[in-house]
Amino acid sequence: MNAVRFVEREKLNTCVHCGLCLASCPTYVELGTEADSPRGRIHLMRALEDRTLEPTAEVIRHLDLCLGCRACETACPSGVPYGEIIEAARPFIEAHRRGLARWWRRLLAVGLTTPGLRRALFAPMRAVAGAADLGRAARALGVSGLAYAAALPRGRSPRLPEVLEPEGPMRGTAVILTGCVADTLFPATNRSTALLLQRAGVRVVIPRRQGCCGALALHLGAGDRARALAHATVRMLAGVSADWIVTNAAGCGATLRGYGQLVENGEAVASRARDALGLLAELGLPPPSRALAATVAVHDPCHLAHGQGIRLEVRRLLSAIPGLRLVELEEADMCCGSAGTYNLTEPAMARRLLARKLGRIAATGADLVAAANPGCLMQIRAGAIMRGLPLRVEHPIDLLAAAQGLGRS
Repeated sequence: MNAVRFVEREKLNTCVHCGLCLASCPTYVELGTEADSPRGRIHLMRALEDRTLEPTAEVIRHLDLCLGCRACETACPSGVPYGEIIEAARPFIEAHRRGLARWWRRLLAVGLTTPGLRRALFAPMRAVAGAADLGRAARALGVSGLAYAAALPRGRSPRLPEVLEPEGPMRGTAVILTGCVADTLFPATNRSTALLLQRAGVRVVIPRRQGCCGALALHLGAGDRARALAHATVRMLAGVSADWIVTNAAGCGATLRGYGQLVENGEAVASRARDALGLLAELGLPPPSRALAATVAVHDPCHLAHGQGIRLEVRRLLSAIPGLRLVELEEADMCCGSAGTYNLTEPAMARRLLARKLGRIAATGADLVAAANPGCLMQIRAGAIMRGLPLRVEHPIDLLAAAQGLGRS
């Protein structure tokens, strides 16, 4: 029987099974089982490729439990590109999946990445987002879905013009990718991103015709759809002259940086892809005009810390805000359980990881958590609501905008 190849063999063989990744893998830390560790999953994927192992429900289960957080990459001394390997394997897994889970994942891959469907999916949550005592009802009834609705930002954000000219001398041009879920649920953060870049001397371009970058489809194993969305993004950006391609969603940023391996001509995007916080830390901002009295713990989203290597930049930007006190968060870079759509496809493990994260946050005494990713914001906010914790959870971009007098505190 011929072997099947879904990833280059040498990438699988870079793993020497040393085990240094184990303590950084959230599912291994929680479960303690070898098959739920990075090296264990690499062993499974190698066996699947060699056809010495069949993609049974049990094998698929171990691979599904992987968050794709890439914490193992940070810990790995051999440079194993684990994120690339697991995402290359996911379409193979989807082809062998059976039952309702298969259709649920397909619905998510299409629904979340299609503008009209996405708005329809979130419409019921948005309709009740501002309802009084929604969080209290969520706790009383034990319905986490209500907590997620309560976690949604209230109100609407004014639409930005397609081009914003810089304040002061121009230092470059940036295209902002507004994202899919981020654009639907957090438009005010996109607005804050544009205004901060403008204040930093950047000419900001916000193309009207935008779509999903493909990150969510990629995580769900919908490889063909992910590539189609990435191709569309590359074509859209080909007509825009820019020094940087900017996003404030960590998962999107990591995917854009991997476009060179995902699609033809993708390197033209990958080489210019920047996280908004990373770029602002590089360019610098004027001294804040407003103080923010808060004790802040920084949660490092997986695809910001491990996928893009951005950690200190966030803390450096926030520490410049008068009145804001940063406190250290234990396991700051361990996944909160959101992980793209993980909290929808693997809710039990997502809840375990969220409980662990909330315990660490509570121990800091912080009254505010800064998290630079839409999924993390929703996950931690909803968890805090269900626990009744008096905790604000905000994107660092919105805190910086408030300190600059560009948004609400």
